[in-house]
Amino acid sequence: MLIHAGFDIAFDAPAPSTMLALLSVHPSRNKDLRSPHRILTSPGVPIYDFVDGFGNVCTRLSVPAGGIELSVDFTIEDSGRVDARAPDVPVAPVDALPDHVLVYLLGSRYCETQHLMQFACDRVEAIVAWAHDHLTFGYQHARSDRTAFDGYRERVGVCRDFAHLAITLCRCVNIPARYCTGYLGDIGIPAVDAPMDFSAWFEVFVDGDWYVYDARHNQPRIGRILMARGRDATDTALTTSFGSTILRRFEVVTDEVVADDHGDALKAPPLRLAA
Repeated sequence: MLIHAGFDIAFDAPAPSTMLALLSVHPSRNKDLRSPHRILTSPGVPIYDFVDGFGNVCTRLSVPAGGIELSVDFTIEDSGRVDARAPDVPVAPVDALPDHVLVYLLGSRYCETQHLMQFACDRVEAIVAWAHDHLTFGYQHARSDRTAFDGYRERVGVCRDFAHLAITLCRCVNIPARYCTGYLGDIGIPAVDAPMDFSAWFEVFVDGDWYVYDARHNQPRIGRILMARGRDATDTALTTSFGSTILRRFEVVTDEVVADDHGDALKAPPLRLAA
């Protein structure tokens, strides 16, 4: 299957500042791109990419006084398979885990394992179901400083809060878990009457491999397009500004490309792209 995706984001800025953006498709999906993926800016400013310590493509740019627009419009091929479930095996002892996954057992900025030890169990599916049932989703509940323990106490949140709570509980029982962000459209499910947004989910390391789970939806989905992974939302922030910037516009699209009666691909109109 083909997916048409992209974004159009605008910021106002009273003074020049530097910005880091984790808005590119993850390198593991580059081979699936069927059209160029290039971040455009308006006004045009110098930008360059580097790979951060978690293997994500990070874009560095200078935001001029007045603000900037960032946009991308691309098509990517996807297998159309639903998220694979991890095998039902005992939790591996820590001394049997590879070195590179140990960082995903540690507490982090939004995942305070020390507060949630007593609520954790040793099965990923049970953890995901518990987090899904414990929190009530709502965009009005979004808060940038809510941690996993805050989410546990407040019992509300957005997708990142569901992910943080489930990740923390997994780490409490020595299941390595990492935070993910990317595109997830209403593909394979009834359309949702809400503006499209980026999504957060997480991955667990079980029996020598990583598996995708989503505590907000609590069901396997299709069409995920990964952008970034890390310990929590700190490592995968969509944008980080070293100066004052104010979000003015935020549009995201993620739609399956369908064929007409003649088998020709039909695609939604492209986003308004920065010049």
